[in-house]
Parts: sequence; C-alpha cells; structure tokens
Amino acid sequence: MTLKLKFDSNLQYQKDAIESVTQLFTGQSIRQTDFSVITSYDSGLLKGTIQTENGVGNRLDLTTEQLLKNLQVVQEKNHLPLSSSLNRGDMHFTIEMETGTGKTYVYLRTIFELNKLYGFTKFLIVVPSVAIREGVLKSIQIMKNHFQNLYEHQPFTEFVYDSQKLEQVQSFTTDSHIQIMIINIDAFRKSFKDPNKEDKANIIHRPQDRLSGQKPIELIQQTNPFVIIDEPQSVDSTEKSKEAIASLNPLCTLRYSATHVDRHEMIYKLDAIDAYNQGLVKKIEVTSLMSEESFNRPYLHCIGFIGKKVKIEVDIIEKGIVKRKKINVGIGDDLEDLTGRSMYQGYIVSQIDYDQEEGYIEFGNDVRLEKGVKVDVIHTDEFKRLMIERTIVEHFEKELRFLRSKEEIKVLSLFFIDRVDYYRLYKEDGIVEDGKYALWFMESYERLLNQERYKPLKKMYGAHPLNKIHQGYFSKDKSKQWKDTKGNTVADEETYSLIMRNKERLLSFDEPCRFIFSHSALREGWDNPNVFQICTLNETHSEVKKRQEIGRGLRICVDQQGNRKDKKEHEHLNILTVMANESYESFVESLQVELLDDVSLNSYDNSISYFAGIATKDASGELESMGSHNAEELITYLMEKNYLELKKRTKALSFKKQLVEDLNNNYSFELPEKFNKWSKEIIYHLEKATQHIHINDATKRRIIKVNKPIIESTEFGELWKRINQKTIYRVNFDSEKLVKNCIDSLNNNNSVCMKPIKVTAEKYKIEMEHVSGVTGKAANSAKYEIGDIIVYPIPDLVTELQNYTQLTRRTIVRILTGLSEGILESIKYNPQKFLQKVTEIIQQQKRDLMVDGIYYEKINDYYKIDLLRNDEEIGYTGKYTVESKKSLHNYIVCDSGVEEEFAYALDADERVKVFAKLPGWFKIDTPLGNYNPDWAVVIDKENGNEELYFIIETKGSTEEDDLRRKELLKISFAKRHFQVIGQGLKFCGPVKEFNNFIKEEVLN
Repeated sequence: MTLKLKFDSNLQYQKDAIESVTQLFTGQSIRQTDFSVITSYDSGLLKGTIQTENGVGNRLDLTTEQLLKNLQVVQEKNHLPLSSSLNRGDMHFTIEMETGTGKTYVYLRTIFELNKLYGFTKFLIVVPSVAIREGVLKSIQIMKNHFQNLYEHQPFTEFVYDSQKLEQVQSFTTDSHIQIMIINIDAFRKSFKDPNKEDKANIIHRPQDRLSGQKPIELIQQTNPFVIIDEPQSVDSTEKSKEAIASLNPLCTLRYSATHVDRHEMIYKLDAIDAYNQGLVKKIEVTSLMSEESFNRPYLHCIGFIGKKVKIEVDIIEKGIVKRKKINVGIGDDLEDLTGRSMYQGYIVSQIDYDQEEGYIEFGNDVRLEKGVKVDVIHTDEFKRLMIERTIVEHFEKELRFLRSKEEIKVLSLFFIDRVDYYRLYKEDGIVEDGKYALWFMESYERLLNQERYKPLKKMYGAHPLNKIHQGYFSKDKSKQWKDTKGNTVADEETYSLIMRNKERLLSFDEPCRFIFSHSALREGWDNPNVFQICTLNETHSEVKKRQEIGRGLRICVDQQGNRKDKKEHEHLNILTVMANESYESFVESLQVELLDDVSLNSYDNSISYFAGIATKDASGELESMGSHNAEELITYLMEKNYLELKKRTKALSFKKQLVEDLNNNYSFELPEKFNKWSKEIIYHLEKATQHIHINDATKRRIIKVNKPIIESTEFGELWKRINQKTIYRVNFDSEKLVKNCIDSLNNNNSVCMKPIKVTAEKYKIEMEHVSGVTGKAANSAKYEIGDIIVYPIPDLVTELQNYTQLTRRTIVRILTGLSEGILESIKYNPQKFLQKVTEIIQQQKRDLMVDGIYYEKINDYYKIDLLRNDEEIGYTGKYTVESKKSLHNYIVCDSGVEEEFAYALDADERVKVFAKLPGWFKIDTPLGNYNPDWAVVIDKENGNEELYFIIETKGSTEEDDLRRKELLKISFAKRHFQVIGQGLKFCGPVKEFNNFIKEEVLN
C-alpha cells in the first residue's frame, strides 16, 4: 500500500500566518480573473507582473507609506510591537513558527495566495543546506495535488537550481505562470568584484554563452522575486550572505524559522509555548537515566563566569554525606581539596578563558569544560547500552498500545550518534562489520522481542530480517564507505536522498525500518511525524540546542491513510519520549533557559525596544505606540515592584516569582495609571514571557484505564443514557437583519469614517560630540505640517470584503451602498483601515445573529458506551493528575490547577455518586468548531431520594471579559444542545469553585 500524506487546509494558525503576509499588500491591484478585460495598461499581463527586458517580473504598486500602514495593522492584530519605519529597498519580514507546526506548508501556500490575490509569479526559496533543500523539494511534490485542488489547478513549475541546467533559470525569467526556484545559499554567495578573479565566483555570477553573455543572477534580478528564506539564522548569518541575498534584488524577503537571530520586521509569531499549549505539536516526556545520583564518578558542570572565577557544580562531601553543590573556583584551586573526594585527583584549575558569557575552564589533567557542559557517568558504555535498551522498550510499549487500540500508526525511533564507526565499522581489507551501537541494539532487540509481553509484536516484526528493522543514514566517501560529515557537503546528498525523499515510504507498514541511526548533522532539516522516541548517544557534549534536537520528533503523527491525528481526542497518541542522559530536572531547566533566550524580554535593551512598539487604538481608531521613554519607566516600575531582576553586568532580565503570582491573580497585578491604555498588551506579553512548557517525567507515567465498578454501575449507566444523544445544528440566518445591523453599526461607529493622513517634515538640530559622534537632537527639532495625502488607490472593496467575510457579493454591495455619504467619501484616505474596520464589524454582527438563530435537533445516533470500555490514555502523577475511585477513570488528567481542585472536590464529596472527565472524542458540533464539555456528574441530593445530573464546564475565571468571545459562544451553543436533549440534565458553566456550584445548583 502506498501511503499518501493528507493536508488540512483549515488549520487556523496556519491561515493566520499566511494572511499576515498577504495583508501586507492590501491595496495592491487585485489580480484579474480569467473573465476580466485586460486593459492596455496591463500590456496583456496579469496584475502584479511587469514586462522586463528578458521576460516577466513581479510588480509592486504600493507606496512605502501604504506598506508601513499595512505592516502596522498586521503587527497590531498579532500582538506584536509596531515598526516605526520601513525602507522600501530593504523589506525583510519575519515569520516565527515553532518546529513541527508546518512552516514549509505555510510558505508554499503563501506563494499560491499571493498569486491568487495579486498575480505575483516569481519566488525563490533560499535554504542553508542539502537536507533542507531536499525536504522542501519533497514537500512541494507531496503537496502538489493538495495545492492544485485548492487553487483550481493553477500551473506552477518548481525546480532546484543547478549550475549545469541554466535553461531552467531562463524559463524562470520568461514563463508567466508561478515559478518556484529552490537554491542553496552556497550556490550564489561567492560573487566577484575583481574581473580578474571571475573564475573564483559561483557560476551564477559569471557571463554565460548559453544566456547570450548574460549572468544568471542578472536574469533573476530582473524578475524582482519574492525571496523566501528557510532557516535564516543559518542562511544569512554573515555579511557575505546578506550581500548575496541583496544581490537577488528581492521585492521583499520572507524569513521563516523557529529560532530567529535577526528578527527584522516581525509579522507573525507562533512560539514554542503557544504551539505546545495549543496542542499543535507532540507533548514531551523525559525518561532520565540519571534520576539517581550515584556519586561514584567525577561530576563537573560549568555554570558561568564571575570576575576571575568560574562557578561550577561538583559532588562535595560534608559531614560524611556527599552532596551536589555549586562552588566558585580560580586558577590553582584543587578540586580534590575543595570537595574532600579523591576521585577529583588531578583536577587543578590551570586556565580560565571567557569573553562575556562564553568561555571554558581547563584543569591540569587536560580536561577542558565549556560553559553549560556537564561531565558525568553518561560517557560509559554501560550507560549507552542501557539508553539503547530503554529506547527499544519505549518503542515496543507504544507499538503495543497502538496495536491494542487498533490505531494504524507506525512507530519510529531516532538515535543520534556523532561517530559513524560506532554503528558501521570498516576493516582495512574492506570487510564491513557492525559497530558497538548496532551490536548492542540487535542483542537488546532480540532479547526483548522474545519476552512474553511483546509476543503480539513478534508476529508483526518477524516477517522482516533484523538488518531491515534498523538502518543507518550516513554519507559515503569516495570509497563508498560511511563517514562523519557536517551535513552540508556534496557527500551528504545521497544520504538525504534516502531519508528525505522517502518520508512517506518510511511511514508505511510496508517499509520494515523502524529504528533509525543517524549522524548528528541530520538534526537540522529532517523530521518525520511518526518519530516517537529520540535518543542521543554522544561521545562529547552536544553543541546542538535541545529545541533543535527534540524538534525532529515534534510533528503530530499520521496513520496509514496519511491522516494527521491532531484532534483533542488524539492527545494521548502524540507523546514524544526523550532519552535524557541527565536528570529530569536538569533537562527541563536547560530547555526552559533556551526558550527564554528566544523571548524578546530576556534583556533590558530588548525589553525597552519591545515595549516601545506596543500600541493601542485611541478614540479615533488611530494606533498609539508606547515609545521608548514610557517603556523605560515601565521596566523601572516592574523592577521596583520586585517583578523583574536586572543583572547589572549582563543586563539580562529574570522574572521573579511574585510577578507570576500576581499575574495569576488579576486583582494583585496593578500598573500606574499612565499605562492603562496599554495595560492589556503589557499583561499579554508579560504572561507570555512567564509561561513554561510542562514536560512530563516518564518515570511517573501511569496508564489511565476505566474503573470497571464505575462503568458497570447503575448510576453511571443512567448518566450515560442522558448525555449520549447526538444532535445536528442549523442556523436560521436572516440576511435582511444582517444587512440592517451592519449598516446601523457602521454608520454609528466614528472609527469607520477615515481621516486624512497628515504629512509632516521634521527638522533636527545636528550636534557633534567626541563620545557619541554625530547625533540628531529631537528636543531641538521643529515639525512642519506639509499637507494631506488626498487619495490612495481604492482596491476592489466588494471582492476584498467577500474574501474576508464569506458573504455574497450582493450582500456586500447592499451594506456598502447603505453607508453614509461621509463614510464613502472618506474611504480614499485609508482604504486598508476601512476594510479592516468594516470586516471586524460585519464579523461581529454575523456572530451575534448566529447565537440568536442557531437551533439543535436530535438525530438517530448516540455515543456508544463501548467506546469507553477500550479507552486508554497516558497520564502522569504529579501536576494536574488526580487519582480517583468515583471517576470513570482511575486517574483524571486535568488541563489546569482549577480542574485539578475541582476533581479533588468531586472525589471527596459524599453527595457525588459518580463522575467523568469526558474524553476528547465526546464532542458537540458548533458553528465555531467542536466543543468538548469538561465534566458529567451525578449528585445525590436527598440520600437516595433524588439524583441530579449535570454537565459542568470549569474555567479559571467566570467573568465574561476574561473569557475569549469564541469560548463564550461555544458554551452558549452547548447549552442549546443539552436543552434539546432534556431528560433532567442541566448544563452549568463556566464554574470556578466546587463549593459555589453546590450552593447554587444543589442546595438551593
């Protein structure tokens, strides 16, 4: 069976990322349809293109002022600081998306959207390595049918730049349909400025006879392409790389990554915490093989540098007890003396070298330790053998669970190694032997597979030879032998051909390979949705960040039909297990530090810059930024309140526990009155900066099963009969009322009437100082009003609003023609802002009518109780997990502390007979997506004489302002569903505390 991956075109976070790019060009001439009349101005071309000397190029009609306004609108919508200026010749836009959330899909679909809306046709995708190049090419190939179905079979050509196939560059220039060129940065980074050194330049910079003496780069430059940079932190990390990107003459650059270094103009941000908490990637659990501190080997951890000393962590003996402790050491210090332990003999500090935060400490026995590096028992062969065996166990356990639950999901495990000869060994006579990792793997695999517990798997695995079950993906040298490489050489191409181009085959049950041994270099650029275990077997400390390492397995898994298992009911399937060669606490701490490094509030200067760009709308709808002066005052205030701590030497900011506590309690966190206008945005960003990803400790994992006495009880059986009815909904949409309400709301909203945008000139007094050089003093400046911008080009309002609101053209026209003359006349002053305001109001009116017009009907379908009998999930003792005897399950996995407290109260209260945390597959359809209720509860009100049946929705707050509009609407729709079902069932929510629920619903 050939497995074909399927793609969901309706994932909202991906649509938001795409729209964040397309809305930058609002006001650009709309692309002509196939039935439109082409004017002479168009010269027979579609909008968005222009005839060049050698073919067709992209054409941008917008002014810098329009682009800046569009940029600010997008940033404000996405809770990002506003850019104060924009250079038309240097438009770099940043899109941040966490690994595993589909950034490749997003930027490829963005290409088609830009073509559909504006007619742009020329696109370059610049990548840093062969791995990513092959991944992008494979993505285009497997998404081709998906995009053709979405975009009415719009023709497009994709190709990898090849200096031996320059005719492709010529076609890229001349063809009028979508052209997508994928190119490595190395293919055009090396240019030349001296004609005498022309032969040292990349071919792309040399004149070619095949191109009539032109340079390929010149043809590309004339197309004014969109340049999409995949992993920009690796692409343009040097000045030469930046020059190379600029040499493409891009219309703009769109930079996609999870870990940006230069953020430029940020327009969309889906960070690791957002992705993790929204269930867009796998949850992470850690199996630590160092949970016990043996203290039998020298342990060293270089933490940081303080003046002329180094802070390290060692095992020290105090009063006969060994403890792990942090100490400061300098040149000449002897660790044997300081720790009182003979195992540190020879560890005398001989050298300390550091620059700012980076550096190392060296000892007399030639051991050298860089900052962040730990040395411990992890380097022993016994330990690595144990890591391999544990990975196989975790793999088998997942296979077993999927087999029993009839989930057709193939499980893959990934081992990272940094020495190929530990897996494949080449003798001088050319004989190939298995290295120690392969031998350990095969020995453990065969022994474990023969255990009674894994017999169900033996039949599935036994059909394939053992050497097909595990495979190594490495590069070969000229002798066709495996070798260590860095991942960016010609030798890597065959490697990536195997693993990148056969992603779908690797997912299929027909392909026997399930365990992958790969060189460390493959960490960047390759992932697979069904990697469920990652094990790193390194001889030396890894310089690769944990985020990059675990990113290879974060994608949501797929089944044998190619369907993403991305629904809430699949959460228990999407768990990535990391074999950590350090303690659970240490792993989590290191990962959180990496996440904090990517938060824009991690230093004083970054915080000032970030908060300065925060904006809010004034009474007239204009955006007002906080500015640097207010941002400095805010940071000072937060430090005075003991919310932030500033490290003077590094200017790093750390968030104090008090801030987290007060943010969680709305009544405790206060801001000075002058910040009231920005308070929502300030709180939003502080909450984001203090969030953490919850990583589970796999040693505390529990299998959550159904409590048989509960599911067989009369009380639960009666409860299930009352809630298992399914319904369908219909919306009685009164278009006349919608038109009237929209017209009234728009005519009565002052912000819809656009005001002329003033043009001002500012004169600065220039001063020269010995220290700061030439500066412009704003205090000595003068501002002059030049006049008004009379008009902006008005786009096709009907088409734009139709795209944004999904209403018919007739309805849009009726709304627009009902607007007052003043509003219609003002559109020319700011068409983009007008479109935004009108869209917001129409969508709000649609939602309000939807609530009034929705009704549910019972259908002849029910949730069967048998679905519960086989229901099995993974849970963890500790955070938000409650052991229960009254609940449907032996453990209750809660989503928050509020739910956890509610579960404890339900289990403890004598009046509660049985209850259930409803599984994710128990859903109610609503116009805004599926709704999954929290609790189903049976309460004995009068000692057996009256039983009450409830569906309860718990929330951390019951105030409407604190709940998102979408959540409130879903709750209101759910109430309608349960009202139709009836049977004495009552829906309560949102509820925060159990005692208040009892008082209001049971005791009254």
